Amino acid sequence: MVIRHETFTVATEDRLQFMDLTKRVRDLLQGHKIKQGLIILNSLHTTTALFINEWQEALLHDVQLLLDRLVEQGNGYRHNDPSYSDCDRSNAASHLRSLLLGRQLSVPVVDGEMSLGTFESIIFAELDGPRERQIQLQILAAKEG
Repeated sequence: MVIRHETFTVATEDRLQFMDLTKRVRDLLQGHKIKQGLIILNSLHTTTALFINEWQEALLHDVQLLLDRLVEQGNGYRHNDPSYSDCDRSNAASHLRSLLLGRQLSVPVVDGEMSLGTFESIIFAELDGPRERQIQLQILAAKEG
């Protein structure tokens, strides 16, 4: 078994923003020359998310609408109330949205390629930006030869 690890940074520009990380992760994988294994992606932040879905503007708009409906901004959350919390960002909704989407992914590697469906992309969701964010990439691979 071979284990590889690295951390990379993404910079966001908006409070809520989606980024397609598929090419970036594919390029990192190819740099490690792994044939068979598993990629684990882990966001190092509690107000971001990682998920796999189709990268399509209309669908991403619908995801944002869903998040807005399920977790409203400023809905009397204790995390935003200074009498309960020391957080000054008023970002309770961002934390709650992250819980719904998740912050970790695993993707199989088969014959040196990520095993993603035709329309599947690795999507990073910034839920409390703009900020610089770190994502851990860990590769678990079969030892070659």
